[in-house]
Amino acid sequence: MKKKNYFLYYGRKLLIFLVSVLVLSMTVFYISRLAPGDPLVSYYGDRVEKMSPQEREWAEEKLGLNDALHVQYVHWLNNALHGDFGISYKYKRDVMEVIGSRLGNTLILGGIGFVLVFVLALLLGILCAWYENRLADRIICKVGTVTSCIPEFWFSLMLILIFSIELKWLPSSGSYTIGKEGDVWDRVLHLILPMTIVVISHLWYYAYMIRNKILEEVRADYVLLAKSKGLGKRRIVFGHCLRNILPSYLSIMAISVPHVLGGTYIVETVFSYPGIGTLSYESARYKDYNLLMVLCILSGILVIFCNMVAQTINEQIDPRIKGEEALETSEVVKI
Repeated sequence: MKKKNYFLYYGRKLLIFLVSVLVLSMTVFYISRLAPGDPLVSYYGDRVEKMSPQEREWAEEKLGLNDALHVQYVHWLNNALHGDFGISYKYKRDVMEVIGSRLGNTLILGGIGFVLVFVLALLLGILCAWYENRLADRIICKVGTVTSCIPEFWFSLMLILIFSIELKWLPSSGSYTIGKEGDVWDRVLHLILPMTIVVISHLWYYAYMIRNKILEEVRADYVLLAKSKGLGKRRIVFGHCLRNILPSYLSIMAISVPHVLGGTYIVETVFSYPGIGTLSYESARYKDYNLLMVLCILSGILVIFCNMVAQTINEQIDPRIKGEEALETSEVVKI
C-alpha cells in the first residue's frame, strides 16, 4: 500500500507538471499571436512594406501564419514533441541554437549572482541576529530596507551614469569588448555592474528573512535550557540555532530561483547583456513566436521544478505535509 501511495503521489506530481507546461504553452501561444504587431517584419524586415498582397499571402503561408490559431498551435505542439521548435524569425537560425548561444551568459550572471546573494544573505542575517537591536543591526536594517526599495532599472541607470559615463571605470553594456571574447578579465569587468544590481536588489530580502528565523530560534525554549546548562552564545547560535534553520534556508533557496532569475532578466535588458533575458525581450518585441514560446516554456519549467523541489524539502522537514498529501490521494482513489 505504501509503494502504491508513493507511486500515486509522484505520478500526481508529474501529471501536474505536464498539465502546467501545456497550459503555459497554450496561454503564451494565443496571447503572443493576438498581440498587435506584424511577425513578417521580424522575418523579412523592411521588405514587408514593398510586398504585394500575393507576396504577403505567400510569406504568411510559408511561416504557417495563415491558418486558424488552433491549427497553428496543434502544428507547433506536434513539431515540438518531435524536437523541432522551428526557426527564429529574427535570427534565421534554429531556436535552440539561438538560445544555446545566450544561455551560458545568463547562467554565469544568474548563477554567480544566486550564490553570492545567499552566501552574503546568510552571513548578513547571522551578523544582524548576533547584534540584535544594537548599532550594527540598526544600520544594516535601515540601509538594507532602502536598497531593497530602489527599482532595479533606476539603480542600474544610476550605476551606468556614475561608473561608466562619469568615471569611465566600467563598461556599460555587453558581456565583452569586441575582439576580446577570450579575455577573462574583460568579461569580469562587464559583469561587475549587472552583478552588483542582481545581488543588491535581492540581498536584504533574504538576509532579513534569515535574521528573523535565527531570532525565532534564539527565543525558543531549548535555547533557555542550553543557557541554563552554561553553553555560550557562539555555540548556541552556530551549533543549534543555525543548524535548525538550514532546512528552511534550503527550501527558501529553491523557491527563490525564479525570483532571482526574473531580476536577472531585467538587469540583462538594461545593460544590453546578451543573455536569455535580453533574448526574451527581443522575441516579444519582434513577435518572434517560435523563440518566445521556447523561452517562456523553459522559464515555466524552471519555476515549476523549483517549486516542487521546495515542496519536497518542506515535506522532509515536516513529514505531516507529505502525510496529508498521501491521505488526500488515497481518498481520491477510493472515490
